[in-house]
Amino acid sequence: MENLIKQSIQSSIKALESLLENHTGNILAAAEHMINCLQQGGKILCCGNGGSAADSAHLAAELLNRFEMDRQPLPAIALNNDSATLTAIGNDYSYQQVFSKQVLALGQPSDVLIAISTSGNSANILQAVRAAKQKQLTVIALTGHTGGELLSFLRSNDLAICVPSTHTPRIQEAHGVIIHCLCQVIDQYFAGNSLYEKNHTTADSTVACK
Repeated sequence: MENLIKQSIQSSIKALESLLENHTGNILAAAEHMINCLQQGGKILCCGNGGSAADSAHLAAELLNRFEMDRQPLPAIALNNDSATLTAIGNDYSYQQVFSKQVLALGQPSDVLIAISTSGNSANILQAVRAAKQKQLTVIALTGHTGGELLSFLRSNDLAICVPSTHTPRIQEAHGVIIHCLCQVIDQYFAGNSLYEKNHTTADSTVACK
């Protein structure tokens, strides 16, 4: 059993090392997309199933409250958190639409959708991305291995971060690190740049994160 534990930790380290070598630029680009969205008065929508639902809720909570630094609360919604909405849509329509109907109702062109799926093949995540395209949201996909069918749904202005692993626990562990990296960059930016003090920077502005 101790060897099993060691193997799990070693495989997690290996996945994170590959993430470090290949995806830091994509993580920074994702953070910049989110910062520009928030600068323009947009919001972050997140969704996932199971462990990815927990990651979605985790990300939204860190943005709404704080990560490590005091700053203004930032608008974020985890679409998997409302059990009444999920069960109503699932019962009246289908589970495949539990996120897409929310994106259609709440999404605006200035918003970002964080779509989390370890396989990249979750039907309700694919439907959410399709709805995001219809509403002109930017999509940031957190997935694993080769990205699955999800990658074929993305446009040129969207972004995918694929954890190089086929093992769901390792992918989810890496997603947790990615989420913390995103929150750290966002904290560093907004802790010294109050949204309210700057009256929501104009829509044509861009940011270069350091």
